[in-house]
Amino acid sequence: MHGEELADFISCPGYDWLVSERFAEAFRAEALTGLDGFHSVEIIRVRRMRKRSLTPLAVPRYYVVSPCFGRALADPVLNRARISAPPTCPECRSTGIDAVHGIVLEPGTWSGEDIFRPRGMQGELLVTERFKVFAERHGFTNMRFTPSEQFVWDPSNLGPAPLPSS
Repeated sequence: MHGEELADFISCPGYDWLVSERFAEAFRAEALTGLDGFHSVEIIRVRRMRKRSLTPLAVPRYYVVSPCFGRALADPVLNRARISAPPTCPECRSTGIDAVHGIVLEPGTWSGEDIFRPRGMQGELLVTERFKVFAERHGFTNMRFTPSEQFVWDPSNLGPAPLPSS
């Protein structure tokens, strides 16, 4: 626990997330799509990350969910991705990505999920504007939204790959 309250959206090892009961109920009520599972978990212990933060008196119910691996395909050229190795799998398009400057999906590949992991960038969660408005309206915690065109992942400061000349 980093702050004074337990979060509504918590990353786990691997591709799963924990979501609060409050989040789960609202997600279902508003018929959003892209999360699978909603299996109840038992919280055994809450650890404080700072000595000054308070341990909560009550721990809400949490569920483990898996954001779907969507059909949407990240476009490596328009993402201005620097790639050190070509994809080895034509389905997942997993590759040696060294830097990304913006996220653009190949037209016609997205199936409309509100939250998903795109092929070619499975480590990232993409959400729709509808999901963002939903999260802000309910005041869910531990979520940060970055517009796709402003997304940058460039740990070695390589800069964006040049766009091909037309």
